[in-house]
Amino acid sequence: MATLKAVVAGAGGIAGAWFPPLKAESVEVAGIVDLDPARAREKAQKHGLTCATDSRLGPMLRRVKPDFVVDLTVPDAHCRVTCTALAAGCHVIGEKPMAASMTQARRMVRAAEKAGRLYMVSQSRRYEKRHAALKAFLAGGEVGPLTTLTCDFFMGCHFGGFRDEMPSPLVLDMAIHHFDLARMLSGADPVAVYAKEFNPAGSWYKGDVSASCVFEMTNGVVFTYCGSWCAEGVHTSWHGDWRFQGVRGSVLYERDQVPHGAAVAGDAGFNRPKRTFEVADIEIPANTQHGALKEFLAAIRGGPAPQGECHDNIKSLAMVFGAIESARRGRRIAIKW
Repeated sequence: MATLKAVVAGAGGIAGAWFPPLKAESVEVAGIVDLDPARAREKAQKHGLTCATDSRLGPMLRRVKPDFVVDLTVPDAHCRVTCTALAAGCHVIGEKPMAASMTQARRMVRAAEKAGRLYMVSQSRRYEKRHAALKAFLAGGEVGPLTTLTCDFFMGCHFGGFRDEMPSPLVLDMAIHHFDLARMLSGADPVAVYAKEFNPAGSWYKGDVSASCVFEMTNGVVFTYCGSWCAEGVHTSWHGDWRFQGVRGSVLYERDQVPHGAAVAGDAGFNRPKRTFEVADIEIPANTQHGALKEFLAAIRGGPAPQGECHDNIKSLAMVFGAIESARRGRRIAIKW
């Protein structure tokens, strides 16, 4: 199998999650680009790389001619970096969120179409064996067609720095994970949303750091999300605590424990008799960013389209900006991508 060559754009903290998988998959990291050249050199040295470094992406692409670019820049730079790489004939895999606006995201999708190249967004929580097992179980129909999903996410997070100043820190920076999981696990896509963002008493954030959202999804599914990053006391999982309600049963997934539930086992009685079950984990090729990279590499070598392919991932991003718009306008918003 031919060795693939990559350029990594962005040498910040998240880069540490990507260099080991790139090495494990025998990818040649031919260059690292960062606005701070010293940081690019430091990352190369730390990971034992003798690659080129630069503060400019265009010259690096012309110099090393990579097969693909790994976009690890800040969200505001994703559109420029990804479109530059696609125009140069490179495939792209990038960190979430896809873009800082829906206008930028649509531009990136058009750029991928024009270039005839793959652009994939890594949604790392899709690559967890427990989530893969849940997806397969729910699709198997044990609890009947899904009608309702709920996700609670409550943490008291004292980050300091830029998140404390953001206008919508929870929805913009975190909820994309939960929204994307809702799509993955239900197999449904967003239709409309009614959302309320707010900043509760005692908050140490400047912006609205709590939110309640009701999403109308395809197939008649309703997804309700309640979350906060300034909730002291009892915390949920970082993945959120979930309930999946089907026509004939339900599944609970809480605190990262084995999902469990009950399904109807008879047709008589005020409360129908039930049988209980657990959802056993299934093995997956790799976790988190490594799982995303494996799917990406298989796709550019001729395999099927990966999860997170831009035409699909933009639907998760649309949930984020739809919720923010609904909260701002105080009314139900149709979701478009």
